[in-house]
Amino acid sequence: MTPADVGTVMQRALWTTFMVGGPIVIVSMVVGLVISIVQAATQINEATLTFVPKLVVVALVLVMLGPAMVNQLVEFTQYVFLVASQAAR
Repeated sequence: MTPADVGTVMQRALWTTFMVGGPIVIVSMVVGLVISIVQAATQINEATLTFVPKLVVVALVLVMLGPAMVNQLVEFTQYVFLVASQAAR
């Protein structure tokens, strides 16, 4: 395996990480921000108030985007095995 192959695999690994983890992180951050604004406006300082809505929203994102995320991971895994098999020749 050449250094160029390793660089390409690493680049693809980072891209796959962003594609799989990105939607979950972004949605969780947006929900946390909205709840924080509501807490600041209403002066409700309950630490557990952010946990349940985030949990529900993350679960919904996983249900809606789960198949696409799994597809991304499968494609990346196939790519890694393809590159490794070509390097073994």
